[in-house]
Amino acid sequence: MTKVRNIAYAGALCAALVASAGTAYGQWPQFRGPNGSGVDSAAGYPVAFSPSRNVLWKTAIPHGQSSPVVAGGHLYLTANEGDRLLTICLDATSGRELWRREITRARATKVYHANDPASPTPAADSDGVVVFFPDFGLAAYTRDGKDRWTLPLGPFNSFYGMAASPILADDLMVLVCDQRSGSFIVAVDRKTGRLRWKKDRAGAPEGWATPMVYRPAGSAAPAQLIVPGSSRLDAYALGSGEPLWWMPLGTNGSMGTAVTSGDTLFVSSSGSTEPSMPAFETYLEKYDKDKDGRLSLQEFIVDKEMGEHFGWADADTDNVITAAEWNTIRNLGIGEFGAIAIRPGKAVGKLDPTAVLWRFKKNLPYIPAPLVYQNVLYLVKDGGIITSLDAATGRPLKEGRSPNALGEYYASPVAADNKVFLASVDGKITVLKAGSQW
Repeated sequence: MTKVRNIAYAGALCAALVASAGTAYGQWPQFRGPNGSGVDSAAGYPVAFSPSRNVLWKTAIPHGQSSPVVAGGHLYLTANEGDRLLTICLDATSGRELWRREITRARATKVYHANDPASPTPAADSDGVVVFFPDFGLAAYTRDGKDRWTLPLGPFNSFYGMAASPILADDLMVLVCDQRSGSFIVAVDRKTGRLRWKKDRAGAPEGWATPMVYRPAGSAAPAQLIVPGSSRLDAYALGSGEPLWWMPLGTNGSMGTAVTSGDTLFVSSSGSTEPSMPAFETYLEKYDKDKDGRLSLQEFIVDKEMGEHFGWADADTDNVITAAEWNTIRNLGIGEFGAIAIRPGKAVGKLDPTAVLWRFKKNLPYIPAPLVYQNVLYLVKDGGIITSLDAATGRPLKEGRSPNALGEYYASPVAADNKVFLASVDGKITVLKAGSQW
């Protein structure tokens, strides 16, 4: 099997598992479930499963990198076939297809090969579903597949492509669109698509993290939209979009959703204390054949590690990398990084350092978000490296590896039924017994 097929199988299998539990016990309405927590309250999940074992149903679906969501007995997912952008609804109990809707791509934006046109995950409730296709914008459907509203967006300027997913919170649909330039957040009425507010995120470079909602203790405190960015963590008033507080956050490209437990926020950023890539002069010595002090696509593409990422460094898309462009990406992530516990309360402006309860700087994931479950925080990174921390203190509890799944990790861990589930890029799923020593 190829990696893509393995991921597709793992996704379909997990969809059936979530659907069966979701139908009986609750819902999985958006990326990483309720409020992006990665935690389900259902029980009865199997420890062992395979293509022929403990599978409730299997349904063939087109390719797409979004995750399935479950709401009101329906399972929704997105996919693409050429210029066709698909929204598909299945019966969550049987896997039977109930309907599919098709949108023709408004454009075909070239993005990094690991992304695709159906990467963002839908957001759903008992009334229907909202989907985001970067090559079109937003579309909303009723639960029986009728058109509700659309909001064209883009084109977007992101070498790796867009990936942040829409969320439904209170009476709003919220979407973060961080890109090379022109980053913004948009909030619309979830039922009508009418614009409620839009906020510029000037200075926020490319990012891929889906936001979540933090509700401080006290009825008078407004709900906060928490947005991890590639250089800082921001909080906005959910109802109005007004900026509330922020803190520096050194990341190599913001990807993981923040999570909450009680009145504490947790976020993970894979930064560093010094540049993680060689100096520009190192590459000039190796590849600058015409000695013009720049690197052309033809010169740099031969580099085995960084050649395919040429477009990331080439910010102005003129097919050459300058020293200034290189140093911009080289210095990403330098700063206040780590797995961080924060208690912001009703903070305003730059967050006071005393609001940071603890910070852990080892074994940090690049893409997966943290998981907090039963007072334990879990981190998983490439190589199958698993770290658990006491969520209250940040004290390390256990570090180890998943011996049979040592590959790359893009998917974030999820938990239910006293179990923690990890999925590697190779499609291998590890099931841990939840707890400090798993």
